[in-house]
Amino acid sequence: MTLYFEDEGELSLPLRNKELASAVIEASLDYAGCPYEAEVNLLLTMNEDIRRMNEEFRGIGKATDVLSFPMAEFEKAGDFEFLESADEYFHPETGELILGDIVISKEKVVSQAEEFGHSIMREFSFLITHSMLHLMGYDHEEEEERIEMERMQEEILEKLEILR
Repeated sequence: MTLYFEDEGELSLPLRNKELASAVIEASLDYAGCPYEAEVNLLLTMNEDIRRMNEEFRGIGKATDVLSFPMAEFEKAGDFEFLESADEYFHPETGELILGDIVISKEKVVSQAEEFGHSIMREFSFLITHSMLHLMGYDHEEEEERIEMERMQEEILEKLEILR
């Protein structure tokens, strides 16, 4: 797995960000049964920057905690079979599946950890897990989808022993 990691802005999270992100991404891929080595881009940024992105890409002019930009459009969430004949989703040199981009607001990580009464590590890991599921085609538009995603997120984090 290749993680392209960038951390911008004046706030520093008190974590080993890249190492933790790699572990959470790997656990998410394993949980979903991804049969490929994968590539993920992760940007840690500030509220103002994620607000601009949220407005540009979703038409919502406020800061959010995480944005997910999947490369592939899954017909069925977590079903990687269609990728066998879709070379455009694979890096031509490494052969890795290019899953997409994750953008996280560090300010939201800190404020939401406090709001929800758990650690910054837990919130950071949760947001990565949530976004990874989006990159693999999962969504939460419908109630049933939301319940499934929440269950999956909890199971991934429990496997990593990152608890509330």
